[in-house]
Order: sequence, then structure tokens, then C-alpha cells
Amino acid sequence: MSAAPAPEWAAPALARILDRVAVTRAEVGERFPLFADPDTGRWRTTGRGSWTGGFWAGLLWLRARHTGEASDRWAAAACTARLADWVDADTATRGLILWYGTALADDEASVRLRGRAARACLKSFDPELGLVPWGSAFGGPRLLARADAVPGMVPLLAAVDAGAAESHLWTHLELCRGNGASRFDSAAGGWVPHPEPTPGWSRGRAWLLLAAADAAGRLDAADLRDLTDELTDTRLVPPADDAYPDGPLDTSAAAITAVALLKLGRREQAVAVLEELVRVHLGEDGGLREGCYDLGGGVAVRHELVWGDFFLAVGVGVLVGLVGVGEV
Repeated sequence: MSAAPAPEWAAPALARILDRVAVTRAEVGERFPLFADPDTGRWRTTGRGSWTGGFWAGLLWLRARHTGEASDRWAAAACTARLADWVDADTATRGLILWYGTALADDEASVRLRGRAARACLKSFDPELGLVPWGSAFGGPRLLARADAVPGMVPLLAAVDAGAAESHLWTHLELCRGNGASRFDSAAGGWVPHPEPTPGWSRGRAWLLLAAADAAGRLDAADLRDLTDELTDTRLVPPADDAYPDGPLDTSAAAITAVALLKLGRREQAVAVLEELVRVHLGEDGGLREGCYDLGGGVAVRHELVWGDFFLAVGVGVLVGLVGVGEV
């Protein structure tokens, strides 16, 4: 069966997003973009990438594929190499950093880095807890389970130990399924739900859906169908928090959901989300607006977010054939 043709809007939208990557690269140099002001387009940056560095490397790899230019490929490989310090960091966000920073790479150094990351994550797997703990790299208690600790971690673990990957995924899904919480603290009597992020955090659902979609392509996923239906937001672009339905949206949650839907073979649903993001929220400069980093903390609540740009680029890239649906 031949692939469905790409919508007419897809290729021009992808070109805008990846042109924006070139502009951002010139602005940030060797630093990592985190979020951009919606009025000026100027980026807040970090020196080491924090938990989002892999998405910037991934965007650079997408641009390199798009242009075929050696200079773009060099920039992508150099950025990925700067993620190496995270391999031995005590954080489950290594899934986000080191899977998405290497998944689209084709140079030997990045492939080796991905293998090192997979083995390091497996070494951190706690069989008694059934997961890789959240970790202490960003401060606070390390024995946490969080929704954003699952995507990326599943494919990394699956490359070296399918059992650990399944356990990490299902432990998080079973915790989060009952009450909608996205964070749990390990206590003497078991896992205790934490009120922050709130149960209505739309990105928490999106992260779990993406992880389940990753598993569907790599693990025994026979029992995932009902869960993925449950985790799929029926709104094209959800509010950042269901407790504030008239508050800020989170376009990054929608972009993550669209990529997960493509992985699950639900193309029609994914296209509807991606078209809404491009039609309503993609700026002329190629930045995805109306992303919400941290509503509770009042941080970047209506901004361009580097991971929002990344997942929108991946989703549209799948539609035009630049990215294979199982690659990322």
C-alpha cells in the first residue's frame, strides 16, 4: 500500500520551521535554546541543555536532512556530542535528552553515544521499584516516578533489555492511570501521588501517550490499546491544565500527541492536530507559539518551546516523508 500523500500545507510549514532552526542556531551559538519570547522571538538559553537539549540536537538533525548541507550535518553532530555529559547524570530525563538527541543521527559518534546512554540507563534501573528513578540531577528527592521520565527512556531501555523497558513503562502507566497524577513520591508504604504537576497537566498525558506509542513499536504491546485511547486528548490543542480551561493552551502537548498518534497508525487524527497547529499557532517566522512551560510557576506560559518546535517538525516531517514514523 502506498503512503498517503502529504497535505499541501505540510512542506511549506516544514520549510518554515527548519528555516527558524537556522536563525536560532545563529542566535544561540553553542548554547541550547529553551523557550522564546512570543513578541521578540528571542531565546532563553542554557549552557548544558537541561532536560531539553536533545530536542535542539534533534531539530538540527532534521534541518541537516532537509538541506543536505555538510555544514548543517556538522552542526547537528557537534551539538549531539555536547550531550555526552548527561550519560552518567542521575536523571530519568536522560530518555528525553539522549534518545531524542541521537535518534535521527547517522554519524558513528552519535550512534555510540546512544548505546552508552542505553547501558547507563539500564544500570540505573531499580528492579525493586520497577523503574529508573527520577534522580537527583535537578535537585529534590530522587526516588520519584514522573510522567516525563518515560518517553525516550522506553526506546533506550528496549535496545538493551526489553523487560526493563516494559517494567519502566507499565509501572508509570499503572501509577498514573488511577488518579491522573503525573508525579509520585516513594514512601515507606509505596508510591504517594504528589499534587504538582496537577492531575490536569496536559503534557503529562501526552508524554505517557508517546511512551506507550514507543512501546507499541518495540515491545509486546497487546494490552496498550485501551490505555492509549484513554490517554489521547480529543481536543486539537488542549489547555495547559484542565483546571483552567480558559487559561493558556499548550501547543507542545498537542505536537507530542500528534507524533504519538502517527506512531499508533492514527494518521487522520494526527493530521487534524498538526493542521490546527500550523494554521493557527505557527508564526510566520517558523516558531510554534502558545506553548506553556510551567503554568503553576508562571514560567513561559505563552511561548515558543524548543520541544514544541521539535515534535511539530517531526510530525510534519513524517507527513512529507523526511522522517520514518518508527525512527523517533
